[in-house]
Amino acid sequence: MPDLTYAPHPLAALPPAVREPSYPAQILTMAAWVLGQDPARVVTETGLHRALETAAATIVGTLPAVVAETATLRARAELPPYANASRGEYALRLRAAVKGI
Repeated sequence: MPDLTYAPHPLAALPPAVREPSYPAQILTMAAWVLGQDPARVVTETGLHRALETAAATIVGTLPAVVAETATLRARAELPPYANASRGEYALRLRAAVKGI
């Protein structure tokens, strides 16, 4: 193999659909952003639900219902426990959960 003057980018050879994060990952990332807007408050079930609904409406709101519902359910399945966590701390947990999707 010849010497290369630059490092190859293996992801460049993949189609765009493979390089982009999945819809559930995008939903969790957006929910983390929403929760991070008020990081000192404690996470509640209602607040988490609203953050996920906002994220789902933003990410998959224009897609067919079956796609949106499947992506939202998959995102909810990856949620870490939120007991006694601030919104900022939980946003970090959500971002860590995204790496596992």
